[in-house]
Amino acid sequence: MKKETLKIGGMHCASCSALLEMKLNGTEGITDAVVSIATGKATFTYDENAVSLNDVEKIVNSLGFFVEKEEQDVKKNRFNTLKKKFIFSALFSFPLLVFSMLPMLGPGSGLVSENHTIYGLIQLLLCIPVIITGFDFYKNGFRNLINFRPNMDTLIAVSTSVAFIYSVIELVLGAHHFYFESSAVIITLVLLGNMLEERAKGKTGEAIKSLMKLAPKTAVLCIGDEVKEVDVSLIKSGDILLVKTGDSIPVDGEIVEGEPSVDESMLTGESMPIEKMSGDNVTGGTIVVNGYLKMKATKVGKDTVLSQIIKLVEDAQGSKAPIARLADKVSLVFVPTVIAIALISFCVWLLSTGDLYFSFKIFISVLVIACPCALGLATPTAIMVGTGRAAKMGILFKNAESLETANKATTIVLDKTGTLTKGEPVVTDVISKDIEEEELIKLTASVEKFSTHPLAKAIVKFADEKNIKYEDATDVTVSSGLGISGVVNGDKVTIGNSTFTNATENNDLAKQGKTLVYVSVNEELKGIFAIADDIKEDSIEVIAKLKNMGLKTVMITGDNMVTASAVADKLKIDSVYAGVLPQDKAKYVKKYMDMGQTVIMVGDGINDAPALTQANVGIAIGSGTDVAIESADVVLVKNSISDVAEAIKISRKVMVNIKQNLFWAFCYNCLGIPIAAGILYLFGGPLLSPMIAAGAMSLSSVCVVTNALRLNRMK
Repeated sequence: MKKETLKIGGMHCASCSALLEMKLNGTEGITDAVVSIATGKATFTYDENAVSLNDVEKIVNSLGFFVEKEEQDVKKNRFNTLKKKFIFSALFSFPLLVFSMLPMLGPGSGLVSENHTIYGLIQLLLCIPVIITGFDFYKNGFRNLINFRPNMDTLIAVSTSVAFIYSVIELVLGAHHFYFESSAVIITLVLLGNMLEERAKGKTGEAIKSLMKLAPKTAVLCIGDEVKEVDVSLIKSGDILLVKTGDSIPVDGEIVEGEPSVDESMLTGESMPIEKMSGDNVTGGTIVVNGYLKMKATKVGKDTVLSQIIKLVEDAQGSKAPIARLADKVSLVFVPTVIAIALISFCVWLLSTGDLYFSFKIFISVLVIACPCALGLATPTAIMVGTGRAAKMGILFKNAESLETANKATTIVLDKTGTLTKGEPVVTDVISKDIEEEELIKLTASVEKFSTHPLAKAIVKFADEKNIKYEDATDVTVSSGLGISGVVNGDKVTIGNSTFTNATENNDLAKQGKTLVYVSVNEELKGIFAIADDIKEDSIEVIAKLKNMGLKTVMITGDNMVTASAVADKLKIDSVYAGVLPQDKAKYVKKYMDMGQTVIMVGDGINDAPALTQANVGIAIGSGTDVAIESADVVLVKNSISDVAEAIKISRKVMVNIKQNLFWAFCYNCLGIPIAAGILYLFGGPLLSPMIAAGAMSLSSVCVVTNALRLNRMK
C-alpha cells in the first residue's frame, strides 16, 4: 500500500469534497481517502496492484474536477482567474441591471420606449457574455445533476438557466417579464463571493509559507580547500558546509569546526542565541548570529527537522476532524433537499396565486440562497488557521482529530523524568561538617572525576559550575554498587552510600526523595551531597494551570514511591503511580479511558511510546526520542512543558470557532430558505429577490472564513 496526496482543482464547496471522498473510498484498492476543500488536496492510500494514479485521475475528472500537475501557487492563480472573471462579468452585469430597471420609470420619462422587444434583445446580448463567463458552473452543475450528485454548482446552474430560458421564451412570445438581469447578477455575485473567499482562504496557508521561507535556497559546500555556492537540493548527507555570520544553516548537521552563537528561536521560541561548539548538532533554518561554523550534513531534504515540521502542519491542515465529516454528510443530503424545497415552493405558490412569474422568482431565490459554501468552509478553515498558528507557537498537531479530541480532555497523565523533571541528576544540597564547603566539593570532585556513574557526574558538574579546581587523586578504587575512594593530598577520601562511608542515614533529606552521597575523609564523615532529578522551572505553574482548566492530573513513573511522592507533593498532582514498568504505563492510561475519561498522555522517552499511542491524545516533548515523537499526536517543539496547557487552550479556541462557524452556517440556511420561499411575504412582509439572495450567500462564506482568521491572533 502506498500513500499519495494530489492537488485537486475545480472544487467549490463541501458537497464537492465529500462527493470525491465518497467516490474514492468506494473504489476497490483505495482506502483512507480524505479530501479537504480548504487545502484543495486529496490524500489516500492505494494498492498499486489494484489501481493506478491514472485511474484516480480518471475518477477525479469524471466528477468534473481535475488534478493540478504542478506545485505552483494554485490559490494565487485561482484568485487572479476569479478576479478577471468577476471584473469581466461585472462590466456586463451592471449596465444590464440598470437597463432592466428603465421600464420602471415609465414611458413618460422620455428614457423608455414601449417596445419591450428592443429592451429584451439588449438585455439578452448583455447577459450572454456573463453566462459564458460562468460556464464552469453549468458544466459541473449539470454533470453532477445527471449523475444524481448535485452540489453548489448545480443550484447555481439550475437557477440561472431556468431564469435565462424563461426570459428567452418571454422575448420570443413578445411578453415583457424578463429575468436576464437575475441570471447575470447571480453569476457575478457568486464569482465575487468565490474571489473574496479564495483570498481569505489564501491567508490560512500563511503558516506553511512562513515556515518554507526559513529554509535557505543555497549552501556553501567545502570541497578540499575550495568552497562553492550550490543549491541546497544538491547537498548530500556527509557533505561539509561552511556557514558564516548572518547566514541560515541550510540542513541539519553536526559542527566539526567553530564555536558560533546560533539563533534557534524558530524552533525553541527563545530569543537568546545558543552558544555551540564542535560536536553539537545544528538545525536547518536556524541562523548563525555570531562566529562561523563548518558542519557535516546529517539530514537533508525531506529528512530535516524543518521539512518534518512543514509536513506535520500540512498533514494536520489536510486532515479532517470528526465534526468536519458530519458537515460533509449534511452537505451531501442538503443540496437535493434544497432542490426539493425549491420545487415544492414553486408549485405551492403557482397553485395558490396562478402567477408563474412570482412563483418562478421564489424558485430561483431558494436555490441561490441555499448554496452550502459556508457550511463546507466552517470546519476546514478554522483547522487550517488553528494548526498554522499553533505551529508558529511551536505546537505541532499531527492531525485534526487530535485537535478536536484535546478539547474534550478530562485527565492528563504525565511522565516524571524528562517531562516534569529535567531528566538528569543535579546537586541540590551540600552539608559540610568541620570543613569548608568549597574544600569538601574540591576533595569529592577530585575523586569522582574518575567515575562514570550519573551521581558522580552530577557532583563533578556542580564543581565545574562553581569553578572549583580539582586536585590530583591517587589509589582510586571503585566498589561497584557502593561507591569510590581515593587519596588526595595524603588524605583518604571515601564517597558512597551510608554503609560504605560508615555514616548515619539522614532521613530528612531522604524523605524529600533525594539520593544522598556521603563523604568521609580519613574515615570521618565530613559531608553529604543531596542529589535529585530537579523539577523543571515551569512544572509547578503548568500543573496549576491544568487543574484550573478542570483537568485531573496523574503522574506515572518507574522511579521509587518516595521520590515520586516528593515530586507529586511539590507539584500538587492529584494521583501518582510509582515503580511502573515501561510496558505497564499504557495499562494505567487504558484504566482511565475505561472509566470514561478522555486522556492526554505527555512523555518524552522510548518507554512512554506505548502509553502515548494508547491515550486519546499523545503529546511528546520536542527534545524526546524519535520513537516518542512518532508515537504522539502532538509534538511540543520548544521542549517546554508549559506548552501542554497552551495546546489544550488552542484546541478549545479552535473548537469554539468551528462551532461558531457551523452555527452561523446552519442558522443562515435555516433562516434564509424559509424567507426565500416566501414565508414573510405570506404574512405581509417583503419578498427576497434572487439577486439579494446571491449576495447574502456569498457574504455568509466570507463571514465564516473571516471568523476563522481571528484565530491568527491567539497568544
